[in-house]
Amino acid sequence: MNKVRVLVVDDSALMRKLIPQILEADSSIEVVGTAMDGSFALRKIAELKPQVVTLDLEMPRMDGMDTLREITRTHRVPVIIVSSHTTQGASATFKALSLGAFDFVPKPRDAASAHMDEIAAELITKIKAAASTRMPAGRIELPLPPARPHKPARHRPKANKLVAIGISTGGPNALQYLLAQLPGDFPAALLVVQHMPEGFTEMFARRLDECCAIDVKEAQSGDLLLAGRALICPGNRHMKVRRMPMGDIAVLSDDPRVNGHRPSVDVLFRSVAQEFGRDSIGLLMTGMGEDGAEGLGALKRGGAVTIAQDESSCVVYGMPRAAVERGYAQRVVSLEALANTLQAQCIGERARLIKV
Repeated sequence: MNKVRVLVVDDSALMRKLIPQILEADSSIEVVGTAMDGSFALRKIAELKPQVVTLDLEMPRMDGMDTLREITRTHRVPVIIVSSHTTQGASATFKALSLGAFDFVPKPRDAASAHMDEIAAELITKIKAAASTRMPAGRIELPLPPARPHKPARHRPKANKLVAIGISTGGPNALQYLLAQLPGDFPAALLVVQHMPEGFTEMFARRLDECCAIDVKEAQSGDLLLAGRALICPGNRHMKVRRMPMGDIAVLSDDPRVNGHRPSVDVLFRSVAQEFGRDSIGLLMTGMGEDGAEGLGALKRGGAVTIAQDESSCVVYGMPRAAVERGYAQRVVSLEALANTLQAQCIGERARLIKV
């Protein structure tokens, strides 16, 4: 079996020692070299031909962002960002994802060897996924919309429908592209589970809100499900829904991980199926693994419309594939067509209710 060849790029001598140690504990991965900054990294990519690069963003001389741009433009090797777990680090990470990074893993706040073990399984899984992904031919390049500096305040009525979205690897750009296409008066509420660690989802929601006509915020327990508003599940929490006399709400919990995830798409989808049934739409987008597949099946059995993103527009066709192969997705739609598909479903439902 051919091993996945990895180049580790980090200005910290400690990280250049610890990351190879945790990676080479997996017999299917070979660390072919390390580099202390971007200039060395580019030379070693040309020399060593790695299949995946792990990249720190804060480095002297040629920093991680400039290095990423050059790798994406010249070498087309998938890059996994090993990101600082700070507000500044989160901002840089989202910028790196928009520039073409495959995914990211946050550094533990204490980068001792014992704490590095906390991210070992996640980093190894993402390296293997990156190595098996077609780059860039397997993904479509979509322009991201500009920020909206003066989004007007808008009264948000009760939603006529609930759209539940599950998404993982490749999600930040895909979700931004989708939500930015929806009009400010979109008649449904949206709930999103994006596999993302604690400390990143609040900034992610703010970034989405800045460029979308709909409102986007990190969810809190008790948030009302309102038309034209998307709630992003916080990292390390689960999100469910509850129908209440005074209005439908989101509910967060610290229940155990499901499918290895918290938040889990299955937790959200099953709750939506139970509470909303045919008044909901389930959408499973790009991501690794199978989280959300069985939940989409529950939504289908409950009468919901079920949609999966198509393979050609996914960065990783894992989660949608699992649902499609089990017969749970009624429609398979490209990323470019998803916004129109959701609008047609929701506006069509609103017209039917008015007519009745």
